[in-house]
Amino acid sequence: MIGGLPADQRLIGGARELATRLVAALLDRVPVYRRLPREQLTGELTRDAERRIRALAHAVRTGLPAPAEEFTDVREAAARRAEEGLPLDAVLLAHHLGLEVCWEFLTRDAHAGDAADLLLLNRLLLDQLRRAAIAAGAGYLDGQRSAGDRRSTARQSLLTALLAGTPTEEAAARAGTELPAGYALLCLSLADHPDEYSPGIDPGIAARRKLRRFGAELDHRTRQSALTALTPSGGLVLVPLDTAPDPTTDPTDGRVADELWPQLSAALAAAARAAGVPVLAGAAAAVPAKVPGAAALAYEVLDVARAFGLPPGLHRLDDVLLEYQLTRPSRARSRLAALLEPLADGGELLTTLRTHLAGGLNRRRTAGALHLHPNTVDYRLRRIAVLTGLDPARPADVLRITAAIAARTAEQSGSARRPTEPPSPAGQL
Repeated sequence: MIGGLPADQRLIGGARELATRLVAALLDRVPVYRRLPREQLTGELTRDAERRIRALAHAVRTGLPAPAEEFTDVREAAARRAEEGLPLDAVLLAHHLGLEVCWEFLTRDAHAGDAADLLLLNRLLLDQLRRAAIAAGAGYLDGQRSAGDRRSTARQSLLTALLAGTPTEEAAARAGTELPAGYALLCLSLADHPDEYSPGIDPGIAARRKLRRFGAELDHRTRQSALTALTPSGGLVLVPLDTAPDPTTDPTDGRVADELWPQLSAALAAAARAAGVPVLAGAAAAVPAKVPGAAALAYEVLDVARAFGLPPGLHRLDDVLLEYQLTRPSRARSRLAALLEPLADGGELLTTLRTHLAGGLNRRRTAGALHLHPNTVDYRLRRIAVLTGLDPARPADVLRITAAIAARTAEQSGSARRPTEPPSPAGQL
């Protein structure tokens, strides 16, 4: 008994008044709740507050903590607040504020002789707060997960529709977005992280951690606007474009603003650093209706980049025109590759030739890269000319040698597809 009247009776008698006062205090001290519709404040939130006050009255009357099932409604309400976008700190503060209002209401007429009852009330309020905070925290996570799952499902449905070439307006609406003017498509290959092979470390956890860091940085760089389908080994990213790719160019690889690709390349490099692994990407751009063809092209560019051992980073068709063309099966490609067949048994000769071309035909640079004397390099280059009839010192032969190496690489990789058999992007994610 506090102030001459049992505390539980005071709570029951003033439950409606207290609930209204609590909602008013909530709006005054936690401004984010003002975002909720008025009917929700005077309806759902006021009813929830009154229900909690009556549960507190029951605990005060029995002197026992409320059972866990009494807080089911707290968990459900917190889940709704998460779905509505209210921050967790505001949701938890609302419970603190509610019990503060109840405490002030019950103790405003307290007397000196009420100390024992006040101590019991304080213990019950603290227990109520602890249980409410636990239930609200768990419910908020449920709501976040549920809302996140729905958003993710809607975005994946949009991505699937784009890749399938089916109508996308309804899928875009469900995802809460409008179709952009175009997309930049990045087909990615993520290398393994060293932790995936470290003794005692779960490789699955290490792979997921790598992917999480990569995705978080990519989200940051693209302002969470990109559609992604990623696994620890790679996948596909669609980055919205404000301006449509030039329709007069290849519709599966439309021209875009000159500054776009450097920006995307920088974003990809930052995400790779965050993940701690090299990332290789094939890229193309297209209007939404042409996404399937652009995705197929991006995969083909990635295949070419892998086959020719290109460095990590973003590669477009323009960057691999010769290599791409030579990966298309033809009689000419086989003939070009055969030009270097005389070097097949002399592994050091082919290595020397590749290194010499990569080093800009500088004999001293080639010698340094291979840890050889320049005279040895000269001897090998003369030997190559004798065996193949192609002299690396003769400008007219350099182009044929470059093409022959590219053709040989393509023949040996065995990864090229025929143009009439494009990859299925969805099947490779």
